[in-house]
Amino acid sequence: MNKVLIIGAGGVSNVVVQKCASVPEVFGEIVLASRTVSKCDEIAERVKRKFNRTIKTEKLDADNVSETVALIRKHQPNLVINVALPYQDLNIMNACLETGVDYIDTANYEPLDTAKFEYKWQWDYQDKYKNANIMALLGSGFDPGTTNVFCAYAQKHLFDEIHTVDIVDCNGGDHGKAFATNFNPEINIREVTARGRYFEGGEWKSTDPLSVHQPFDFPGVGVREMYLMYHEEMESLAKNIKGVKRMRFWMTFGQEYLTHLRVLQNVGMTRIDEVEYNGQKIVPLQFLKTVLPDPGSLAENYTGKTSIGCVIEGLKDGQFKRVFIYNICDHAETYKEVEAQAVSYTTGVPAMIGAKMMLTKKWQKAGVYNMEEFDPDPFMDDLNKYGLPWQVVEWNSSVE
Repeated sequence: MNKVLIIGAGGVSNVVVQKCASVPEVFGEIVLASRTVSKCDEIAERVKRKFNRTIKTEKLDADNVSETVALIRKHQPNLVINVALPYQDLNIMNACLETGVDYIDTANYEPLDTAKFEYKWQWDYQDKYKNANIMALLGSGFDPGTTNVFCAYAQKHLFDEIHTVDIVDCNGGDHGKAFATNFNPEINIREVTARGRYFEGGEWKSTDPLSVHQPFDFPGVGVREMYLMYHEEMESLAKNIKGVKRMRFWMTFGQEYLTHLRVLQNVGMTRIDEVEYNGQKIVPLQFLKTVLPDPGSLAENYTGKTSIGCVIEGLKDGQFKRVFIYNICDHAETYKEVEAQAVSYTTGVPAMIGAKMMLTKKWQKAGVYNMEEFDPDPFMDDLNKYGLPWQVVEWNSSVE
């Protein structure tokens, strides 16, 4: 009987725990741990009510490696599912290494004091994990995660050569708030205000934040303006998708969101360095996080849909081909199912599926890996089975 330890109790964790609880033949026992144990207890009560399953809850400071090691040794899970903060990835990976337990996360590591994220820090664990005969699966969310698997599926089934990949992400929903972020505000704002970056001609090129944009007609949503950003899945895809010539990531933002963000930047509220206030050191962005709406609180009244996928160009049998592989997810429907908005749902479901791939040994290899390095077929099958059905269509217009 498989046992998993899930670390973190935010909106994504709520989805992951419920989805794991719905597959008892794979997830036999579930332990949920967080710094705020009351949030764990709320999720546990929801699971008891919906699935008549009891999950254990624990208090944990995931920044403390020895505390995490002690908790792993206490419960002896087969797998640790990390849905805590990206700052904590390396500490949790270290705890798994010390205890000899497999690891999975949804977002790559970034240091607390620098708005920079890349896989290098986690890829550096490759030999350590290999020698310990354990596995780490990185970025098992939607983007990163499912978009990586979409590319692997295209490489396996649809193309002889892939030349360009444009990952396009639209949240066409409305939460009714003047300004709110759909996942952790601190992580979201650090990501959006960073310089854009894309891969072309064998090298990385950069742009000013949100300076490159264009309209795109998103299935299920309609035409929205999307902005070029840097996103971590490009780093591994540029390495693992053979022969790719260009790799870009785009995300949509409404004008109201961008106006609020610009004002917050102008007055210094997005700073990540410490300032002194009333004799105390505070980080403005962390303070801003405390006064913005909790992303989990947005779910009940959220309307509209997300539309996320990959526009891929290349050759098949010597002929040019362009396809769009995508998923549409409805905020109201995800709230009915798991009391979460679609952004949490589209991250949480792939985290459960990635964990299932590992526990059932469909994806199993000692070392540190990204999603596209495994057979995409069983993951793609489970997307359809567990709530994220996908489509592949011939796509007429290129992304300029």
